[in-house]
Amino acid sequence: MEVSYISNIAHQINEEIRDREVRLIGEDGAQLGIMSSEEALKIAAEKELDLVKIAPGSNPPVCRVMDYGKYRFEQSKREKEARKNQRVIEVKEIRMSPSIGLNDFNVKLKNGQKFLREGDRVKVTVRFRGREMAHTELGEELLKKFAEECADIGNVDKNPKLEGRNMSMFMSPKAK
Repeated sequence: MEVSYISNIAHQINEEIRDREVRLIGEDGAQLGIMSSEEALKIAAEKELDLVKIAPGSNPPVCRVMDYGKYRFEQSKREKEARKNQRVIEVKEIRMSPSIGLNDFNVKLKNGQKFLREGDRVKVTVRFRGREMAHTELGEELLKKFAEECADIGNVDKNPKLEGRNMSMFMSPKAK
């Protein structure tokens, strides 16, 4: 027995419907009443359409007269459109050291602003090496400066926090 799947729902069509009685709905959506599945199949065949079981759980099962191929095409089109409109928000990471030069900082800043404009979250990390750990306030100032420069397009989610040898801050884009 071949079962067609549309968005994880199995539909029985035409001869696959083995129920004695079915409630039939016409192609225009009008209720045609309760009848035997043979009669319903004849009605669908006369109109050169398919008989599709749409509610197998009800008593009696509900079947509809429709063009099944067209229905499947429209369903896949809707799913494709829904997938197209989805946007996965990624977390982009920008790493710096507390002794970063001005031009390097500006390059990192431009990248961070670009990520925020594209709708991604940004994790800005300052990595401390060796004796730099004695001056963690420099890293905190650097992150605050970064947040000020991005204030027009992004919000700070998590303020700068020291975790081991890294100080991190999270930013997310402002709602449009």
